[in-house]
Amino acid sequence: SLAQKKYRVKHQLFLAEGKKAISELLHSSFELHSLFTTQDIYEAEKDKTFFLTEDELKKISRFSTPQTALAVFHIPPPVAASLSGLVLALDEVQDPGNLGTIIRLCDWFGVNDLICSQGTVDCYNPKVVQATMGSIARVNINYMDLEEFLAGAGPDRPVFGAFLEGENVYEATFRQEGILVMGNEANGISPGVSKYINRKLNIPQFGETHQAESLNVATATAVLLSEFRRR
Repeated sequence: SLAQKKYRVKHQLFLAEGKKAISELLHSSFELHSLFTTQDIYEAEKDKTFFLTEDELKKISRFSTPQTALAVFHIPPPVAASLSGLVLALDEVQDPGNLGTIIRLCDWFGVNDLICSQGTVDCYNPKVVQATMGSIARVNINYMDLEEFLAGAGPDRPVFGAFLEGENVYEATFRQEGILVMGNEANGISPGVSKYINRKLNIPQFGETHQAESLNVATATAVLLSEFRRR
C-alpha cells in the first residue's frame, strides 16, 4: 500500500529498496520502521530486521528482479526552509525520475533547500526515493504554494527561472544566491509563478539544426546549478 501516496500520508511511512539507498538512509536521521532482507549486511536494529528468502522478498518488492532488501522508514516532520544561499524551486515537476535526479543534484551541488509546488510528484514516491540513491537524506524538501513562497521572498531577492527566451546563462553575471525556479516537463514555468521571476535564464542551443525543442528538466537543472557554482 505504501506505493500509493494516500497510504504514505496516512501511515507517515515510505519504502526504500536497494543496498545503496537503504544503507544511506540507515546512516541518516531517518527513523527505521522495518527492514526486510535476504542478507545480514545492514547495520540496523535487530528487533526491526526480518530475514526473508529471495522468493519472499520478490513478493513484496516493486521490482521483477528485487535487490537484497526492502526497508520501511518513517516520514520525518518538515523542517522550515532557509532563504540563505541558493534555493531550488520546482513548479509542477511530474516525473519521479526527474525529481529523484534533481534531489541528487541538490546534494551534489550543495543546495540545502528544495521547494516543491503542491502539484510536484511526491518525494517519497518509491521511484523518486530509488532515483535519489540516498541523497533524499541530505536535502531539506518542502511542499508549499509556490506563488506564496516567492511572494514572501521579498523584492530584493533574485528569483531566476529557466526560459527559452531568457538571457544566455554562459554570458550572464549573477551571485551564488537567490531562488532558481525550474518548470514542468511539458509546460515549463506557469504564468502565476513567472510573474515573480526577475531574472530569466536560457541555456543556448549549439546544434546546427536547432530542432530539439528543449532540454529535460533534470538535465537543465544540472547545467544551471553547475553555472551557479562555477562563478
